Amino acid sequence: SGGFRKRKHDNFPHGQRREEKENVNPPSALMTSFKSFQLELDTRHDKYERLVKLSRDITIESKRTIFLLHRFTSAPNGEEILNESEVKLDAVRRKIKQVAQELIGEDMYQFHRAISPGLQEYVEAVSFQYFIKTRSLISVEEINKQLIFTAEDREETTNMTSNSHDKQPHTWSLKVTPVDYLLGVADLTGELMRLCISSVGNGDIDTPFELSQFLRQIYDGFTFIGNTGPYEVSKKLYTLKQSLAKVENACYTLKVRGSEIPKHMLADVFSTKTELIDQEEGLP
Repeated sequence: SGGFRKRKHDNFPHGQRREEKENVNPPSALMTSFKSFQLELDTRHDKYERLVKLSRDITIESKRTIFLLHRFTSAPNGEEILNESEVKLDAVRRKIKQVAQELIGEDMYQFHRAISPGLQEYVEAVSFQYFIKTRSLISVEEINKQLIFTAEDREETTNMTSNSHDKQPHTWSLKVTPVDYLLGVADLTGELMRLCISSVGNGDIDTPFELSQFLRQIYDGFTFIGNTGPYEVSKKLYTLKQSLAKVENACYTLKVRGSEIPKHMLADVFSTKTELIDQEEGLP
């Protein structure tokens, strides 16, 4: 009495438990199958984690490119900004090349959730740069053409072939899915709305009207999809509508009161009206 309570297996002699462990047959077919399943799952999970890290790096570098492109309207030499953004996008593509190498021989859709955020941010950055250059929307085919990679030198090719038993291709490609493209374009509208406000603050009166027409065309295209598309696309439609409303409000102010308000105060007027629209719509 007063001692520790015995556990169930303490009733069995120690030698009997050892004999039972030795009677288990490790090299049985069942154990071998489970060990192969364990190895396959561990390999897949490790690859998934590597893709998540690469997608995070792609997202960060793409955001930095977008921040850089917003300086285009205020920079004295916009060509330098575009050249620097191209260098940053090349660095992002090198990260995407690593993703493509990880997915050799794999079904991309099994790992799509890991790489989707990075691809959406890349589409947003590329389409933003393309709009600044051409005042038009880049197509998904054009984006995928930029995501075809080849071995840069012999050393990389020999390393890839020596580390694998099968012959690996010397060309890697990664295709942006239509859903990732649509979500990236939907996020682009928010950057175009910010570009509209900053361009007005710099005295550019023509850009807001170009952006208004461009965003209206994008909104019309998304309304054709409606609720028939994926849930994420229909959810982005509300944000797209808000961006369009802010740009149209800026154009209205320019048309009606543009001659009354000094140019250096127009950006403050738009910012105030944008905050009022957000409060009315219940946006944070």
